[in-house]
Amino acid sequence: MKHDITGENNNLSRKIKAVLIRVLVLLTCMACWPLSYSHASFDLLLTPEKLYRLDRDQIILIDTRSSWKYLLGHIPGAINLPSWKEFTVDRHGVAGLINRDKNIIAKKLGKIGIDHNKTIVIYGETRDKWRTDGRFFWMLEYYGFKKVAILQGGYGLWKQYQKPATLSDIKRPAPSQLAARDLEFNPEVVADFYWIRSRLGSKEVLIIDNREKSEFEGATPYGSPRGGHIPSAIHLDWREFFAQDGTLKNKTELGKIMRRYGINQKQEIMVYCTGGVRSAMAYFVFRTLGMKVRNYDGSWWDWSHNPAAPIEN
Repeated sequence: MKHDITGENNNLSRKIKAVLIRVLVLLTCMACWPLSYSHASFDLLLTPEKLYRLDRDQIILIDTRSSWKYLLGHIPGAINLPSWKEFTVDRHGVAGLINRDKNIIAKKLGKIGIDHNKTIVIYGETRDKWRTDGRFFWMLEYYGFKKVAILQGGYGLWKQYQKPATLSDIKRPAPSQLAARDLEFNPEVVADFYWIRSRLGSKEVLIIDNREKSEFEGATPYGSPRGGHIPSAIHLDWREFFAQDGTLKNKTELGKIMRRYGINQKQEIMVYCTGGVRSAMAYFVFRTLGMKVRNYDGSWWDWSHNPAAPIEN
């Protein structure tokens, strides 16, 4: 009886093809990710050394920590903005929606010296469970400012680098001439209920829930009227992007996270959390990777309040 060599060769060929396909897919995915944090010429993430070398007359430095922490010590020249809620409004029972009144925003930002000529650098508290420095970054990009950055590692890393800190230098910036006509809001960085609903099921948009896993599965620790998540959303806790010391992980580690969750750089990303704060930090991370990303204004507070919004558990 003859041995069927042809059949064995065919089986071997199929196995080799399968292996080659897997290798090609892996190489393709690896090629999708940038070799640097951002494609932009402007650095969105500044190390303490880079910040230290900047011309202080050309930057506005914003400390987003609580007022008492600011008074105990801060980077010289920093302005304290402890509440992101100062720039929000409540609408239809939903709290924390970004304020779109140009007259109010121009007055608030002009009062602290912000205009389009200055670089805005934001730092916060890496142990802050919501990382409000990310919210200020997204907010300022939405308001149309082009030169906005976050300090890597926040105030804690600045101190570790033995950079100067102060107790007495309470910054009183000279106001700018910023007017409502100078503000051009950027609709490309924000999503709302209607934008999302019209794209549910689209392969071109990836919806990412950045809350804790228990919230994704239905827990409502922040008083949302309904629990669950937006249909088709994947879960990726925003904290996974950061090391234990609160610094953003390097590009190699971030690339591994993206591949593990099947995130394609060609997709448009829409992130959300409870009120658009934690997800704003995820927005920042995707921006550093050069990706097209939107933050859901109102996030789960808005979605769960709307009876027309479908929910999965």
